[in-house]
Amino acid sequence: MTGGETPVLRRQWWAWAVAAVVVAWAVAPLVLHWLTNPDDQRLVDLDVYRTGGQMLLDGRAVYDFSTPAPQLLPFTYPPVAAMLAVALAEMSWGTAQWVWTAGIFVALAVTVGYSFRKALVGALGKHGPWVFAFLMVACTYVMPIRDQVRFGQVDIMLVALCLADCVARRPWWPRGFLIGVATAVKLTPGVFLVYLLVTRQWRTLFMASFVTGLLTLLPFAVIPRDAAGFWFSALLDPERLGSNAGTTNQSVRGMLIRLYLNDTLTWVLWVAVVAVVAWYGFRAAREAYRADDHVTAVALVGLMAVLLSPVAWIHHLAWVVVVLGALVGDGRDPVRLRVAAGVWLYYVLPIPWWGVSLKAAEIPVLSPVLGKIVQNGYGLGALALVWLLAAWLPKRRAAEPSPGALAAHYPR
Repeated sequence: MTGGETPVLRRQWWAWAVAAVVVAWAVAPLVLHWLTNPDDQRLVDLDVYRTGGQMLLDGRAVYDFSTPAPQLLPFTYPPVAAMLAVALAEMSWGTAQWVWTAGIFVALAVTVGYSFRKALVGALGKHGPWVFAFLMVACTYVMPIRDQVRFGQVDIMLVALCLADCVARRPWWPRGFLIGVATAVKLTPGVFLVYLLVTRQWRTLFMASFVTGLLTLLPFAVIPRDAAGFWFSALLDPERLGSNAGTTNQSVRGMLIRLYLNDTLTWVLWVAVVAVVAWYGFRAAREAYRADDHVTAVALVGLMAVLLSPVAWIHHLAWVVVVLGALVGDGRDPVRLRVAAGVWLYYVLPIPWWGVSLKAAEIPVLSPVLGKIVQNGYGLGALALVWLLAAWLPKRRAAEPSPGALAAHYPR
């Protein structure tokens, strides 16, 4: 390192420190709002995780308990998640809240760093820390991330694991290991096993499958009663997750259920739609991978995790952070920036709840039809994002100037 580079690096560290303070200041109102909520409304999903760990410590059946009223929430994750949650149960409730919330923002920082890497590398030097701080704050306030803080959810941590596994250039862990951990903890990241299969990443697929299988079988040796209770009983009851017809379920199945059709017809439509969406989405992810656009590929697979799942709550759409990174790219295309800004705003606004209000207004003809469409806004938006990443973005990328032209336009 030359003498001239040392002061620049030192200024960078100071800039990153100040940027971290700016982020903390900007997100403090959200954090303090939810961490000072009434006890029975505070980080209710974290309470589920922690209580699951406590059940193991007490020698009680994990899948037979519910959290206290008014929530009455059961543990819905695989048994290995309960084993990991023992660490939370060992903490006081107050400590667990702060530790978990800090973990959410660490995971968000990892996700932002990898998702917007092209833009950040282009901006590094003078503006990198401030661009990163801006992106952190902007992503914090999209509703799926706000809900991570509100409920104490795990989704953004799983996003960070899968994203890092797929896009890290020289990972210090065996590639596929993190996907395996994420899949064992919450099943829905299992869509990445399909992605690894269709992209023929055989070594990574083997590692991910091995870790998933190991962490799935381990509870049968350690807590066999709970392992059997999950795989042969709890997993087969989707109503344990909550009202599948509720507004917060923005999966394809959730949107179809809210049409209140015959159960058989709903099931047939669901199978048909998810088959088409899966074919289109995984095919597009494979093409993005072949084009060396791994962030877009991960964004598409993440959207598959939401749309194909029988139940996908709004906070499961934490993948929108990766979508935004894919749309922004290197940050030099103003059209892509405007589209990304529009997607950001769309997921900041509580659109599905506007649909609920519209239905309640009982405006003749308009209310029931438009209300249901708006109520499904995030799920329909996810479908639109799949098209945007699969069809629009490649064409936009092809129309961008060549690297040589960009170098001439942006001289050093």
